[in-house]
Amino acid sequence: MAPMSSTETNATGDAPLLTAADRDILLVLARDSIRHGLEHARPLPVDLAAQPEALRVDRAAFVTLHRHGALRGCIGHLEAIGPLAESVADNAFNAAFRDPRFPPVTAAELPELHIEISVLTPSTPMTFSDEADLLRQLQPGIDGLILTDGPHRGTFLPSVWEQLPAARDFLRHLKRKAGLPPEHWSDRLQVSRYRTESFAEPDPAA
Repeated sequence: MAPMSSTETNATGDAPLLTAADRDILLVLARDSIRHGLEHARPLPVDLAAQPEALRVDRAAFVTLHRHGALRGCIGHLEAIGPLAESVADNAFNAAFRDPRFPPVTAAELPELHIEISVLTPSTPMTFSDEADLLRQLQPGIDGLILTDGPHRGTFLPSVWEQLPAARDFLRHLKRKAGLPPEHWSDRLQVSRYRTESFAEPDPAA
């Protein structure tokens, strides 16, 4: 396979930025974990001792799969639950085989997959007086959001701004993802935001 290359990077926070070499290692781990899953029905075991220091730090990450430009799976964690390298390997496997929206990825599809990884900063609660105030504070293309209201919860990564560039549309669709009406508002509604460092393989469909 041709060497991996990184694309867009959006990141802030206390965690160090990943180097180009770190990003390439993670992209290879993600693809290898999907290949390993096809052969063994489990994620690729990661030798943490062999990984760069930045990939041994506990960080949250999402892995997103596309095929021919269409979403093919997306799984991740909003909070760090283990070393970044293991999180990416596990979430790549889960995105390929355990996303309930899609059938498991097949071996024939593997060469056509386009893998993107988003490494998250810790989320920060937002303070707002009403929906208009919340909308004014949003930073399109930068903010990922976590919306919670009682048992309802949903998140959009910053990459979703590419499909929903208007703040009002972004928020309305996030409410729907959380199982709420687009016009819903209540005093219990909570929103936190985070940012991501996002990078991807070259798109095989390009």
